[in-house]
Amino acid sequence: MRVKLTIRKTGKALHEGIYEIDDKTSFGAACADAWAGIRERCAAKATSIGELMDTMNQSVIEELDGAEIKLTKL
Repeated sequence: MRVKLTIRKTGKALHEGIYEIDDKTSFGAACADAWAGIRERCAAKATSIGELMDTMNQSVIEELDGAEIKLTKL
């Protein structure tokens, strides 16, 4: 089924996308896509290579901390 995956934090959209989700694999792929998009934005904020390597995945966790994840059937 087609769903809209929205991840919001403090009223700001961290990720929005429309996906075909039918099972755990397709749900996992949608979440991985969201993770990759958020990670890219976090990486763009890094000011040095060292900072980029130190915070690559940790920044995503910090960004998602307290976020609301919503699925809307389309």
